[in-house]
Amino acid sequence: MTQKKIFLVLIAISTVSLLLHHGGHLNSTLEAFWLGCPSSTASSTQGSSGLSAKHTSVAFLKTHKTASSTVQNILFRFAERNNLTVALPITTCDHQFCYPRPFSAHFVHPHTAPPDIITNHLRFSRAELRRLMPNNTIYITILREPGAMFESLFTYFNQYCLSFKRVPNGSLETFLDHPWSYYRPEEKDSMYARNTLTFDLGGDKDRPSSEAPAYAKRFAAEMEQVFSLVMIAEYFDESLVLLRRLLSWDLDDVLYVSLNMRTPDSKSSLSSENTAKIRAWNAVDSVLYDHFNASLWRQLRALGLVCVEREVQLLRQSRDRLVRSCFGGHLPPLRSAAQITNKELRPWQPSAKVEIVGYDLPVNMTQKGHVTPRDECLKMVMPEVQYTRLLLRSESLRYRKRFPLRSSQQTLRTVGQVRAHKESPAPSLNPRPSETMPRSTKGALRLSQ
Repeated sequence: MTQKKIFLVLIAISTVSLLLHHGGHLNSTLEAFWLGCPSSTASSTQGSSGLSAKHTSVAFLKTHKTASSTVQNILFRFAERNNLTVALPITTCDHQFCYPRPFSAHFVHPHTAPPDIITNHLRFSRAELRRLMPNNTIYITILREPGAMFESLFTYFNQYCLSFKRVPNGSLETFLDHPWSYYRPEEKDSMYARNTLTFDLGGDKDRPSSEAPAYAKRFAAEMEQVFSLVMIAEYFDESLVLLRRLLSWDLDDVLYVSLNMRTPDSKSSLSSENTAKIRAWNAVDSVLYDHFNASLWRQLRALGLVCVEREVQLLRQSRDRLVRSCFGGHLPPLRSAAQITNKELRPWQPSAKVEIVGYDLPVNMTQKGHVTPRDECLKMVMPEVQYTRLLLRSESLRYRKRFPLRSSQQTLRTVGQVRAHKESPAPSLNPRPSETMPRSTKGALRLSQ
């Protein structure tokens, strides 16, 4: 055997040994090799081995009606698998960080700080998040096409947002014909009725029409400096390819099932005329979406569209395998909240006019052979409110074990924050009965009740 062949054999053996030593990256590295794609492990966090560790400091700005609940569920499960701390709201904020008030670090439950990940709804404040999160935090968010998003907002919040509620017969077309007849900029919940994405990102939803185009371009450029990735809901799986690579995660870390969905009869089809009216009414959101949709596709083309398509197929195949191992072949059928026997899986219902469906796990789930743990299966289909409550309970227990003396002192400080919050004149959403975080977080998970 020539010296060159001996050298190549030694290199191959060393490479395989290295990959086996870093078992978490073996699958993703081999996937990249067989797909002919650039490795997802090239990042600034590389160690001496040349393979990067998974990035664990993430701030996800959860926007409204954009498939963000599905992303949040991915982050929740990743945090639990890797023993990370998720920032969660104080009790009086419910399951959101006192939205629509601008985010403050004071809204974070003391038992969940300092955090590795933050993902519940908040109104973006870069300064406050920098105070809270590690310096190496990666910021991500997700946007959705303004027409589809506004139709969803109008239906979902029809009984809470007064700008929508006062429209005769709850007609979206009537609202779009004369939006200023119904919209009040300073009214409670008005952020759902105009430029919701801009508001969530901390911007001005009511910039005058004459200034809106220039403002929107400046605002998009500002957001581009903050967010390392802006996902697009219409290209969700493609966005996950970029997310996985950005964070140096394995494929299994981004598997999901869709959550917080409406029934088909709750959706309205939009004419091209009404879509145009929605985009004009939400002019700043429209510029943001177009800007970051173009940005997403530049990143995908840079990676290679053939490579992206192959990885999307790999992701979907892996998701199907997980579903089979969890649920014995197929996802459980979608059910209305009233039909779901396990209360931990019942999604919140915004009103009688719209139905949000969820999943109910089969009672006879088995753990024979190599299957995903029941806990993981349950959490994949768990709605946001229940999962937030569960995490708060587990993180509080962990905190009290680590800091028994400090926890009693923090309780006193939390009482002070609660009082200050109640006395604050700033506007906030009224708690909705089904969304309000219970004062008692009792009981372990039960698969059937």
